Amino acid sequence: MEDEEGSVMVQEKNTEDRSSRPLKVTFKDPAKHWTEALPIGNGRLGAMVWGGVSSEIIQLNEDTLWTGTPGNYTNPNARESLEEVRKLVVHGDYAAATEAAAKLTGNPAEVYQLLGDINLEFGDSHLAYSEETYHRELDLNNATVRVQYTVDDVEFTREHFASYPHQAFVTKIYGSKSGSLSFTVSMSSKLEYDSYIHGKNQIIIEGSCPGKRIPPEGSSNENPNGIKFSGALDLQISRTRGRIIVLDDKKLKVEGSDWAVLLLVAASSFDGPFTDPSDSKRDPTSECLSSLDRIRKLSYSDLYEHHLEDYQNLFHRVLLQLSRSSKSVSKSWFLEAKNFIPSLADSYYEGGEDDSVSTAERVKSFQINEDPALVELLFQYGRYLLISSSRPGTQVANLQGIWNKDIQPAWEYAHVLCLSVFSFAVHISFRNLCLGAPHLNINLEMNYWPALPCNLSECQEPLFDFISSLSINGSKTAEASYFSFAVLPSPFVSQVNYEASGWVVHHKSDIWAKSSADQGDVVWALWPMGGAWLCMHLWEHYNYTMDKDFLKNKAYPLLEGCVRFLLDWLVEGPEGYLETNPSTSPEHNFITPDGRLACVSNSSTMDMAIIKEVFFAIVSAAEILSRNEDDLIKKVKSAQPRLRPTKIARDGSIMEWAEEFEDPEVHHRHLSHLFGLFPGHTITLEKTPDLCKAAEISLDNRGEEGPGWSTSWKIALWARLQNSEHAYGMIKHLIKLVDPEQGRDFTGGLYSNLFAAHPPFQIDANFGFVAAVAEMLVQSTATDVYILPALPFGKWANGYVEGLKARGGMTVNITWKEGDLQEVSIWSMDRSFVRTLHYRGTTATTTVSSGKVYTFNRDLKRIKTCSL
Repeated sequence: MEDEEGSVMVQEKNTEDRSSRPLKVTFKDPAKHWTEALPIGNGRLGAMVWGGVSSEIIQLNEDTLWTGTPGNYTNPNARESLEEVRKLVVHGDYAAATEAAAKLTGNPAEVYQLLGDINLEFGDSHLAYSEETYHRELDLNNATVRVQYTVDDVEFTREHFASYPHQAFVTKIYGSKSGSLSFTVSMSSKLEYDSYIHGKNQIIIEGSCPGKRIPPEGSSNENPNGIKFSGALDLQISRTRGRIIVLDDKKLKVEGSDWAVLLLVAASSFDGPFTDPSDSKRDPTSECLSSLDRIRKLSYSDLYEHHLEDYQNLFHRVLLQLSRSSKSVSKSWFLEAKNFIPSLADSYYEGGEDDSVSTAERVKSFQINEDPALVELLFQYGRYLLISSSRPGTQVANLQGIWNKDIQPAWEYAHVLCLSVFSFAVHISFRNLCLGAPHLNINLEMNYWPALPCNLSECQEPLFDFISSLSINGSKTAEASYFSFAVLPSPFVSQVNYEASGWVVHHKSDIWAKSSADQGDVVWALWPMGGAWLCMHLWEHYNYTMDKDFLKNKAYPLLEGCVRFLLDWLVEGPEGYLETNPSTSPEHNFITPDGRLACVSNSSTMDMAIIKEVFFAIVSAAEILSRNEDDLIKKVKSAQPRLRPTKIARDGSIMEWAEEFEDPEVHHRHLSHLFGLFPGHTITLEKTPDLCKAAEISLDNRGEEGPGWSTSWKIALWARLQNSEHAYGMIKHLIKLVDPEQGRDFTGGLYSNLFAAHPPFQIDANFGFVAAVAEMLVQSTATDVYILPALPFGKWANGYVEGLKARGGMTVNITWKEGDLQEVSIWSMDRSFVRTLHYRGTTATTTVSSGKVYTFNRDLKRIKTCSL
């Protein structure tokens, strides 16, 4: 490692940015809880920086470290059980069908693990640090964590970043006085591991994940071999001062240096979801040492410059600034906030520019001051997290992105709550929320909602790779576990036709591309619509990018397989509709007409909404690819008018099930029956105003309470209804500070480091929030673009957004002042098309030519055209 002698700070790359506001998550003390640590990542490697003074822990994750081995995702007994369940549903015995459906559940998904810790010990002298000098921050503009504090008259600084170009975690530590830096570094893990010194300045850690999720009783060596991992840490210090000492073949001690740079690389034996770890030819330690050899001769400045170039190319694509009205800003809120949080007294002003106000304090005061700049920060923080947890070549962002501190899941049990509702003994099952496992009934999809509208389409590539793997295992699940039969109106007789073709995935998966139903309560485990929902991301990727090669070679084959399964899965019901049977509305029970609790019936509204979207997608794709005469497309077109329509209940809301059952939990967290409104497109203000009104009543019925991801979904739903007041109300509901020691709950909120809370931490709400705010600013279809459709002008009277994407390969910039549009610019790099713009009842249709920027005023009159 070469570095510049005397250089104590690497200058940031200059970027053009209209906003002068810093985008920082800040603390005034070290983390005491995991949700106070600061996350960094390069998509594959993740780290949580606690910022301890005398003793520092940097917790590490590598995204391929999971328990288990490739599984068998077929159920030879499923066919017989499926027929039994379907007959019970046809006869209206929903409680018995729910009980029988337990036979269709399978084995549990595997569990995301951790890599280990970098342990830094600075000695007792650092215990006497000056607390008022302590500062810890995550700067979103450069994806860098910094920790600073003073001991006596020496200022110590640590800088941390995760490099995607060089696939390394990098730390630089330095003091303001020459020779002032001394510390000891070691590595450890909660998994089985060994560590040793390699050469004179490197630490190697080697270990393995459990080969089974739940180790068998007895000695640990009975557990089969799981994924092996290695980490290699390289330590370099200033050339002219200081030395490195090896301690006990485990630790490295730095004495009297000016600075030190640590490079951490990691690798595993994971070789894809279909290769058993015992058969893997990969050598993680050898890969780590080769990686270090490639980068250790680069200077810290070089590493940082490449990191900035890569990261800022993604992050700076979208700019957002929100401000109150300059005419009506009241200071009354400030007086209230001053009493609410005393530290705001002399330091707070809008935008959070003063580092003396921590982010936690800003979150806590939001209920009083409603600082628009905090919304900006949370929006950009979500984009930062997506860049940091999902990049080409990595695994999908899981339930916690890539950040995890546990080897035993926080939700790893089925909790049953009994309460009396309407004199019924109602059992509400909290889902067995396997730590890290991708959940396909909302959570994984929400992780990727912001990728397209917020100009991060590359970050979706791991999702598409994952869908491809799921389709391979899912085809075996479909063939071995399911078949279709027709249900005749009367008498109700079933007849087996054939085994299901195509591919299917249920509600929970893992790194091994698990496709079968999970173990646990039927109310969440039995849901074979996961693959179909994921396919909508394929179609939307084409809608936003207009990448015809992607549509032809990637999306269409996967859509085709999904549709084949759906056609086989649909059965003719007593009313002549094509139905799904069995069917659940994710994680939500109902009360049967005879007063019993059940979850299995036929044709839940969400099932039908997803199928309608997928059928529309493949018919549209076939038209583009000149395949509309294929037999499959003809079958889809024949089935489309026979799908059960969305219906309105007696109270005016959207019916969640085909039958109007009594709801034992009206404030349930899931909003599955509103899928057609968002993220779907079958419920729209223009084409289905009655259903939109019913959706509004449904949202009112659900209420505001719920976990973080539910809150983010509600923001997006209200935005799609163009109801800015309610959308903003849910934003305010989300931005409330959560106690890090609060147990499992369904109340939502944010932790001090802006991680979203279920509680516990789930990253989906962070991503869902970004997509929802984008939906408030721009909405689009294949023909129309809606400008500021749900912007709360009373709260964000002034502002601008640059770089948002609209369907059709279009980029949108918008500026507004004092509650009114000032101008909007649209362009496409490589396509020409016609679009209709909408703003507050005004419409304008324009032709957009590739390579030209078109600017319109508040009346949507074109005022300027220029070339890119």
